[in-house]
Amino acid sequence: MAETYLLEMRDIHKRFSGVYALKGVSLQLRAGEVHALLGENGAGKSTLIKILGGIYSKDEGEILVDGKPVEIRNVKDARENGISIIHQELVLVPYLSVMENIFLGRELKKKNGLVDRESMLKRTEEVLAEFGLAIRPTDLIADLNIAQQQMVEIVKAISFHARIVVMDEPTSSLSDKEVDTLFESIQKLKAKGIGIIYISHRMSELEAIVDRVTVMRDGEYVGTKETATTSNDELIAMMVGRSLSHYYTRTFNAYEETVLSVKNLESDYVHQISFDLKKGEILGFAGLVGAGRSETMKAIFGLDKVRSGSIQLEGKELAGRRTEEILGLGISFVPENRKEEGIFPDMSIQFNMTLKVLKDFIKGIRVNTEKEQGIVSKYMAELSVKAPDSETPIRSLSGGNQQKVIMGSWLASRPKVLILDEPTRGIDVGSKSEIYAIMNELAKSGVSIIMVSSELPEVINMSDRIIVMCDGRITGELSHEEASQEEIMQRAVKI
Repeated sequence: MAETYLLEMRDIHKRFSGVYALKGVSLQLRAGEVHALLGENGAGKSTLIKILGGIYSKDEGEILVDGKPVEIRNVKDARENGISIIHQELVLVPYLSVMENIFLGRELKKKNGLVDRESMLKRTEEVLAEFGLAIRPTDLIADLNIAQQQMVEIVKAISFHARIVVMDEPTSSLSDKEVDTLFESIQKLKAKGIGIIYISHRMSELEAIVDRVTVMRDGEYVGTKETATTSNDELIAMMVGRSLSHYYTRTFNAYEETVLSVKNLESDYVHQISFDLKKGEILGFAGLVGAGRSETMKAIFGLDKVRSGSIQLEGKELAGRRTEEILGLGISFVPENRKEEGIFPDMSIQFNMTLKVLKDFIKGIRVNTEKEQGIVSKYMAELSVKAPDSETPIRSLSGGNQQKVIMGSWLASRPKVLILDEPTRGIDVGSKSEIYAIMNELAKSGVSIIMVSSELPEVINMSDRIIVMCDGRITGELSHEEASQEEIMQRAVKI
């Protein structure tokens, strides 16, 4: 007898302007299962989930819940079939309370038609207690941290009596401790028989939480594997259509010449920060969320005020200088939040890539368009940016290609020191591998790199040395040979 699944999506097709976004994709979800959906950016994962959530309509195929065919024409249909989607970009209203967000648009009413706040408060207290959350129904969303907001989204989904929950990159902004809390909550959902579709680019999470994996590539179904009987290498090969035998690309060399020297740096956020950076070195910064890694980089780059201490680039003092001066002297900074701090989303690749080097091709009112296009062509080619042309709006690119354009914009300024804050957050494994290869080539050419990353395998495999921070202070330094996840975490947590 054939197995009855909680959810089946059979042979789903979707076209936009005659072009296939999905072509014959199938997915089967069991009750009480965490089922990962993997694929590179552009593989079709988001389109499939939007069809399940009622945002898009399918052109062909069939969706079954508990073995029965259903039609999902809108978000209301999805909700009525027990489907809830927790998007990567949280959709909570910051200045409403936890309770008001959970019941927004579906408030409980008394017989006289007035809002029944007492019943809503009681129900919210029950579901918060069920997950052991130390937050109150009356707390404002704006006062909660990202991890707590993520949990409110989960609570909201369950309060809809959802039986099928989609989690899109749920750990992208969480610390390791917060990830553990999320995973505990997922285990509670599994125990209730709730099926979870889990989308993530973090391969290390699969073994910890996922039962089965379905892989997509170029809008098509590639295959489904049991997590216990497959490997990351096999899944990566399925995703990219080839083996990434050198996923982390590094050429480790001896480094002697000091390029950047930071001594006793103090800002409002970090204290007594001291380290040296060698020419051609990749120096990793590790630590939990809030450790002060990004704040250290912002102080070096002139974005945060330096209260005391010294920052010297090849003997020139940078402390107290404006960001424009620091950039001109040879330090570039690729920020963590590329959507808010790194790009002008509606402008072209060319605009975004040349904004920091306008003086190179603009003299007075004269624009040397040939030189401008030469800069863009050079870095699009060197960084393998996949786009129709340089006039393509950057918002239409995948996360990995957006990151390459941002890197190109900073590389065009010919830096001596390149600071990369979470350089691969939210991008797929194929693009990650390409970013690692680019970093390695830059280091080989003599560019010094500081990499801030919350992904410990990335830090360990790409760094010559690793500096660990906690509570705004440096708590340890490890060589490439000494580094392990255990050694880093011992220094990253409060004792």
